[in-house]
Amino acid sequence: MKTDRREFLRGIGVGALQLGMLSTLPESAWAMSLQPGRLPRATPESQGMSSKGILEFVNGVESGMLNLHSVMVLRQGKVVAEGWWSPYRADLKHTLYSLSKSFTSSAIGFAVAEGRLTVEDKVLSFFPDQKPAEPTANQQAMRVKDLLTMSTGHDKDATAAVRQGPDENWVKTFLALPVEHTPGTFFVYNSAATYMLSAIIQKVTGKTLLEYLKPRLFDPLGIAGEDWETDPKGINTGGWGLRVRTEDIARFGQMYLQKGMWNGKQLLPAAWVEEATRSHIQSKGGSRPQEENDWLQGYGYQFWRCRNGAYRGDGAYGQYCIVMPKEDIVVAITSETSDMQAILDNVWKHILPAVKGTGVPANKDSQAQLVKKLASLALLVSNVQAASAMLPKVSGKKFAISENELKISQVSVDFSKDSCLLKIKNHSGEHTLTSGLGKWKEGTTTLSVMPLKLVLTPVPGEKISKTAASGTWTDDATFEITCRFIETAHYETIRLHFEGQKVGIDFRRSLAILANTKDPRPALTGTMLT
Repeated sequence: MKTDRREFLRGIGVGALQLGMLSTLPESAWAMSLQPGRLPRATPESQGMSSKGILEFVNGVESGMLNLHSVMVLRQGKVVAEGWWSPYRADLKHTLYSLSKSFTSSAIGFAVAEGRLTVEDKVLSFFPDQKPAEPTANQQAMRVKDLLTMSTGHDKDATAAVRQGPDENWVKTFLALPVEHTPGTFFVYNSAATYMLSAIIQKVTGKTLLEYLKPRLFDPLGIAGEDWETDPKGINTGGWGLRVRTEDIARFGQMYLQKGMWNGKQLLPAAWVEEATRSHIQSKGGSRPQEENDWLQGYGYQFWRCRNGAYRGDGAYGQYCIVMPKEDIVVAITSETSDMQAILDNVWKHILPAVKGTGVPANKDSQAQLVKKLASLALLVSNVQAASAMLPKVSGKKFAISENELKISQVSVDFSKDSCLLKIKNHSGEHTLTSGLGKWKEGTTTLSVMPLKLVLTPVPGEKISKTAASGTWTDDATFEITCRFIETAHYETIRLHFEGQKVGIDFRRSLAILANTKDPRPALTGTMLT
């Protein structure tokens, strides 16, 4: 059904290596190099960009220690640069955190276009059986639009309160919370508001957010294998918890850049894209003056406005889908950083000015340097010493662990020529983790002592995590494993210190390392079993 802007506005109630050596091919050979379903690839210069500028971006984020996991740059709909910092790879999903919100907003856009709701509809109207007995005026006034624009009227983010509510009924808890400000007038970043958008989608369609988006967004864009965390009632969390690949993020951004069009078909109405990505309310955040702060450029329907006329979806620790309409550019990034603004600064400093227009002469030297750099991206592994005199004394030995709140009862480490197998037994059984020695080794684990996420919600049915782990002796008595959970943004360190028949074990997750805080889990002690 064709929907023009006037009709639509009335309805919503408003007036790594993957660049690789292919970059050296002539343009005519690019089509032959494509795999089915992939975005088209091209050299930066063929699309009016400088390879040197993109290379400077990569060097800039590395020198700034911003811990990127992947980057993909699209110009004029073609991938001109892409890279993954090993052990992250193109085929792996990655936790999006709040970048999930922009996908949730899109679901509302589809539902509006299908006449299932409008953004002026009152939130309480969707849940008559769960609303307060005597709702306040502000509770009654809250609209779908207020959820979309983070202007629900709550004085602070309601997510923690919603998750801690009675009966594990997040919807009922949200609707009962005090609304201190007039909805639509007060911005506060509120992931629970996005969760409510997901709950509304499930209410009006009878499908989860993930199920609803699959035929409308994921399938048409060629996104496969996506998953989304849920609340205790089976409602997708909406405001966080989606996992897709970096190229999927890029596809999503390109669809928005094309005003909702994909492969000649209008998926989202262009009017929705325009409404969703313009500023509806003054946003808050960051610590710099407005002219230098990408958190003070305004907020749309689950999209942030940026400096330089751009907009973005973003998630904690540096998950980005950046759209620059004037320059016809999309940048997709995954990372684990404590300085999200610094990533954006590098985009504006290097990628934006890399746009030179059309007809940029091929620069084989710059292209070769960029190809080489992208092909060698890797997160460093610690490799202090490969072995220790302690190794034969502890390898294969079992240690009984003293009583602890993690309910870990036994640990063992078994060394081979190039790897180490860690076994941890707890109340749920025995769990294993394999690490390389001074290099990454991929595997899986059922180990669940790692509180990896900000909000501990499950992916339905997931019991095994993909890992890449590396271990080294940091001294003759201490062996340390770094385990990256490569479909999340995070990693874990496990340190085992041996003294005679004793072992001490401590854990530290990357979130504590980033914040320079102590890990909340206790140190463990154990004795070798004879």
